[in-house]
Amino acid sequence: MDRSRGRGYNLLAMESQPGLDVLFTGGEIQAAVKKLAAEIREDYQGRQLLLVGVLKGSFVFLADLVRFLNIPLEIDFVWLSSYSRGRESSGRIEVVLPPRCQVKDRDVLVVEDIVDSGVTSAFLMEYLDKKKPASVRLCALTDKPSRRQVPVKIDYLGFTVPDKFLVGYGLDWDEKFRYLPDICVLEDEG
Repeated sequence: MDRSRGRGYNLLAMESQPGLDVLFTGGEIQAAVKKLAAEIREDYQGRQLLLVGVLKGSFVFLADLVRFLNIPLEIDFVWLSSYSRGRESSGRIEVVLPPRCQVKDRDVLVVEDIVDSGVTSAFLMEYLDKKKPASVRLCALTDKPSRRQVPVKIDYLGFTVPDKFLVGYGLDWDEKFRYLPDICVLEDEG
């Protein structure tokens, strides 16, 4: 089923990008983000929350989540790298940019675009836990459990996804496709 029909802004983008199939529409994503925000808002009522977005992929999701949360909070970012150019993780995690906010004794919610092998997420949760937060939880827009190598507890989850390479809504391939309003499967070329 071609889910991009009838949405002119996306139809043009999709026609110029062969090999992309819509998995979740922008509307479906917004509904999921709104639901996640309601759950988080309820759990953190009366507490000062620190959101730590994992760059670069989570920035679109984080921005929408913050607007739907509509509670006092602080935002920080961490930039981790485990990918060289291509579709496979190198498996080695590098902290390119650590969070700048004080984490100790804070309620921290890590915001991820996707949990795949679990290596990066597990690394980050352990990294933050060593800084002695009051709590540290994980919110992921998408989870690809079929690729899991390291167990990771996801406290707030938008979608479970198939073992396909995803782009759009902040997710990229070699810095391309982040701008798409939908989450799409990037089919193999050739």
